[in-house]
Amino acid sequence: MNPKQMSGLMKQMGIKTVEVDAKRVIVEKNDGTRLVVDPAQVTLIDVSGQKMLQVAGTFAEENNSSESSGQSSQPDSNASKSGENDVELVMKQANVTREAAQKALDAANGDIAQAILDLSS
Repeated sequence: MNPKQMSGLMKQMGIKTVEVDAKRVIVEKNDGTRLVVDPAQVTLIDVSGQKMLQVAGTFAEENNSSESSGQSSQPDSNASKSGENDVELVMKQANVTREAAQKALDAANGDIAQAILDLSS
């Protein structure tokens, strides 16, 4: 089956897919380790209002022992280049202002995908 036929069938079944322009995805596990997908191909899949993310790429596991409990008391110190990139990505994907993207990222504890989903629904 060619991709055009597949897309048509998915549309008939109420499945919408959108490619997310992301270069890296980080999943923080409950034990403090992180799964890092870099480079990442991310697809947002909407099936009858239920939104899911599909992530493909090269996975690596990182131990996150450098994180401290004082991190939340210094939000301005996290305004690094990657933080700005996160805000710009959310702005672009959700088509919102910088302020709205920053608020969504803050509400989602820095989770880019969740921020985009929150703003898109």
